[in-house]
Amino acid sequence: MSGVMERTLAILERLANDVGGVPIAVLADELGMPRSAAHRLLAELGELGYVRQTRARGDYVLTTRLVSLGLNYLKNSGVVDLCQPVLDRLAETTGELVRLGVVDVDHITWVALSQGARRGLRYDPDMGIDAHLSCTANGFAWLSTLDEDDAIALVSRQGIGKPERYGPNAPATMSAVLKQVKQAAKQGFAIASETYAHGLAAVSAPIMAPGKGAVGVIAISGPSARLTDKKLRSFVPDLLAAAADIAAASAASPLFDRPHAASPEAAVLNTG
Repeated sequence: MSGVMERTLAILERLANDVGGVPIAVLADELGMPRSAAHRLLAELGELGYVRQTRARGDYVLTTRLVSLGLNYLKNSGVVDLCQPVLDRLAETTGELVRLGVVDVDHITWVALSQGARRGLRYDPDMGIDAHLSCTANGFAWLSTLDEDDAIALVSRQGIGKPERYGPNAPATMSAVLKQVKQAAKQGFAIASETYAHGLAAVSAPIMAPGKGAVGVIAISGPSARLTDKKLRSFVPDLLAAAADIAAASAASPLFDRPHAASPEAAVLNTG
């Protein structure tokens, strides 16, 4: 890692994964850069308002400036105005967490949610993170819309999530991942239980925009103790209807107007 831009973005991404703060020595060692370079970049990021040092130990943490930029972008994209009523309606109907993910070339990022659970166990995930394709219903749902070679390339690039790190039912081989993907393609939606995390189950469907392919996914998630396979399948008609509603409205938001993994635009981006 040598470029200034590459190092700067790596610092921001690393700090985003640790809200408690990271010592400069740890940052430099983990990112493979000289400590003097890390100190210089952190000082510049601090002057620009993107990072600060904690009073207790002097560790570096992100400020809310990046969060503000992201929220402002989502607001201006119109995605919340377009999709939130659909998410709220589905969450109210199912009583579970509903999330919207947007496809951006080679990954899915969560951009909106609606929490339907009013009591009992709730699942509250972090927003803004990328879905792991090899071991989530969301990944299976999106990959099911792609050619097999493209699906394999995406999973290989991100890596296969092993059971010891994710859920006990996480597919541990490419063939096992493809089995899940083919099942999702056959039925038009994906169901996963304890593949991403212990005690978590989900059902997800791709959002197929006319002339664009899959521009996102919509998912219903919750504790596996409550969301049995039968229960998840009972949500499918409402889930597919919500996916169709968002697909119909997607043309109004530039957030959905992104190249996907198999498009010529994506090939240009991936090759520089």
